[in-house]
Amino acid sequence: MKYIKQFAIILTVSFLGEVLRAVLPLPVPASIYGLLLMLLALCTGVIPLESVRETGRFLIEIMPLMFIPAAAGLIESWDKVSPIVVELMVITAVSTVLVMALSGRVTQWVIRRGGRKKEDTKEAGIK
Repeated sequence: MKYIKQFAIILTVSFLGEVLRAVLPLPVPASIYGLLLMLLALCTGVIPLESVRETGRFLIEIMPLMFIPAAAGLIESWDKVSPIVVELMVITAVSTVLVMALSGRVTQWVIRRGGRKKEDTKEAGIK
């Protein structure tokens, strides 16, 4: 029952992302709206992390399976994709490297920032 409740919370936030996409005239996918809403809800404490943690971990673990339908769709439309396959591979390789580099830099920045906050609280005598 716990997992059904957690999954219902995640689906509700995803649905709210779909509503935002329909209401706002911006070219932003509904999934991005849903992710931003979930982040906002988790950061503000509206949704406690414990209320979605286990189902979120499960969904992340099975994420590679979610790419199978997309790959099957590419195979099905190979006649349309084949003329531009080299360009798609170059774009994919370059964007992957850029995302990895940017993600690494952001992660390093967050880790360093977290370390500074701990040092600042220790100096101020805050536990």
